[in-house]
Amino acid sequence: MLTKEGRITTSRDFRRVYRSGNKKSGRFLKLYYLVNKYGNTRFGYSISKKVGKAVIRNRLKRRLRAICQQHLASFQPGIDVVLVARERAVAASYSELEKEVLNLGRGGKILVNGESKTLA
Repeated sequence: MLTKEGRITTSRDFRRVYRSGNKKSGRFLKLYYLVNKYGNTRFGYSISKKVGKAVIRNRLKRRLRAICQQHLASFQPGIDVVLVARERAVAASYSELEKEVLNLGRGGKILVNGESKTLA
């Protein structure tokens, strides 16, 4: 589990990333990112009720958390990252979601060079 310092929890921080940050889109996810003032990488997850019922949304959020925790060292420090799940993400496997997160990170140039080629 990510530590409290590694999570975006307030709506104020989410809004800041959405409004001022950059965006990359993929088949299953949208990735928003913005440099933060804290010096550590923080992750937030947004999954709409359109995606499915609570069980489905929570399963998807657990998968995204596990992916981000596993590849935490791959992301540059000092960045806020928000992952927004699309409806198609429900049908995606864990490995497909993992590839998508890493590819979006590469596209946004927010991955550290040495670790970014783990699943290419």
